[in-house]
Amino acid sequence: MQGVGRLSDGRACFVPFAIPGETVEAEIINAKDRFANARLLSVLESSEDRAQPLCPHYGICGGCQAQHMTYERALKMKRDRVYDAIKRLGGVAEPCVLETIASKKTLAYRNKAEFAFKGNCAGAFQAGSHRVIDINACPLQTDDANAVFRFIKENRGNLPVAYVVPRVNAEGEMLLTISIEKSADIAPLANKLMKEFPFLLSVYVCLLNNRPAHALDGACRRVAGTGEFTETLCGLKFSVSPRSFFQVNHKQAETLYETALEFANLKETDNVADIYCGAGTISLAAAQKCAFVTGVEIVEDAVKDARRNAEVNGLSDKTKFYAGDAAEVYGKIYKKQRFDCVIVDPPRKGMDVKVVNALLAAPPERIVYVSCNPATLARDIKLLTAEGVFKFEKAVPVDMFPMTEHVESIVCLAHD
Repeated sequence: MQGVGRLSDGRACFVPFAIPGETVEAEIINAKDRFANARLLSVLESSEDRAQPLCPHYGICGGCQAQHMTYERALKMKRDRVYDAIKRLGGVAEPCVLETIASKKTLAYRNKAEFAFKGNCAGAFQAGSHRVIDINACPLQTDDANAVFRFIKENRGNLPVAYVVPRVNAEGEMLLTISIEKSADIAPLANKLMKEFPFLLSVYVCLLNNRPAHALDGACRRVAGTGEFTETLCGLKFSVSPRSFFQVNHKQAETLYETALEFANLKETDNVADIYCGAGTISLAAAQKCAFVTGVEIVEDAVKDARRNAEVNGLSDKTKFYAGDAAEVYGKIYKKQRFDCVIVDPPRKGMDVKVVNALLAAPPERIVYVSCNPATLARDIKLLTAEGVFKFEKAVPVDMFPMTEHVESIVCLAHD
């Protein structure tokens, strides 16, 4: 979260950790033709919204960006960010953007952590680098996750631990994955963990690939405990494996999906398509309210999870999941049946242009777009509304990630 000032030549100057309305001293560290980035040196006149950061690593660790301001100010800035993106990049004049939906918890809300290990340091990555800073706890994680992390930190010995990834469900049970850089026997450590922490259901080891792209980029296998780890969401039960995607803020995820379905305004007779459906979380929630849901996802393992989750929740007869390219699958299905509503929840890069074109060629009555990136959301809104096929109706930001700059958004587009 950053403040924006103006240089004498009119260029915008972005200053991290500054709050709108403050007078600050800053040093320009990167100047471009149209803007500049600066480093905050001191606050000369502070905002009434400035708060004392609660974490001693704030400003060094890259995990949080908003501990220096009140929660109310952070919510406003997230709403402003979504509004500005839709207006400036999306081309929507004075868009209807509702107030940001606040999270019930602002600390210890994450059900998944990724603690990094490098040399003698263990904890989190420094902002903007791959350097690991040494910490003993993160305030965004649960007490149990922090306790397991500290235990491994103190008892790992010479094991080539690269990451520790605990996942906690609503019942307080934990699935733990220890990612290692080279093959090693972690069974003794896993058994110690199982004895030490009664809430621990299972321990997995992940042998990382060369130059891993993320903390679980490798083959995972269970070395201790049971393989059964489930989570409940919107009254539905989901199986969760080490590499499964699942929203990290459980209560706010329910709010996100419930709000998305309110925007969809589903009827019992509606046919719905869920593009980028993942393991079927939104699909199954929608299937409780409409006639039929067709899910499309390119990751085959996620589709297998979606089919299994549909069976577990008794919704197999109201859903069907396809593995494949979203644009191709949607185009083929639409020739056989029309959709009243399409729900899309793409990754940060937004929708593939082929998906946008497929929706324009075979438009449903409405689109509900769930996004984690206001910039790509706004880009896709502009593409979908440019020819008058769809019109923008409303948007609402949802604070899935308190204390950070990130924000989820829900947008409703109607076939014009």
